[in-house]
Amino acid sequence: MKKSIMYIKSIALIAAIFLVGGGLFLYSGYYPMGADVPHNQLTHKLLETLRERSIARAARDIEAPADLNTSERLLAGGADYNDMCAGCHLKPGKTESDFSIGLYPSPPNLTSIADDDDGDGDGDGDGDAENDNADIKRNFWVIKHGIKASGMPAWGPTHDDERIWNMAAFLKRLPDLSADQYQILTARGEDSEEHHGQ
Repeated sequence: MKKSIMYIKSIALIAAIFLVGGGLFLYSGYYPMGADVPHNQLTHKLLETLRERSIARAARDIEAPADLNTSERLLAGGADYNDMCAGCHLKPGKTESDFSIGLYPSPPNLTSIADDDDGDGDGDGDGDAENDNADIKRNFWVIKHGIKASGMPAWGPTHDDERIWNMAAFLKRLPDLSADQYQILTARGEDSEEHHGQ
């Protein structure tokens, strides 16, 4: 009995030390918050894991429309991507912009991310439709809700779901586009410009 009480007291003491130490560290202002100083490896890995697991959980039950591969969606999503996303996530043939250089974490270059349907990170696309669907749902969720402390805005408050699905559909095709194809697919017609301005 005495051993178990000592054990519980030891655990409580260690927990208290960590809480007090963590509080002192937070209030010390010691951790560098400038976007020009990267996180240490442990902090980076913890935040990356938290982000990816949170997005995967949140996007899991989203139902994607069946018609994501239509030319109408591709054209509408391409024009919006060009207007709202290309400054950070780039266009085919571009490797950086003022935003992509200055933001931390650096926004991914969505023009060079190959399909990774199998989810193994190798970009070989030898996966299945289920993983492909998960990627599209993930993109929809990120566009709609944004990502805290990353510079990625939440477009949901100002864009309806159809418009966001159009962008998610365009992102699926983006890595395969040449600069010329991108130019054609992202041009807005006069009707689109009037609708976009509303």
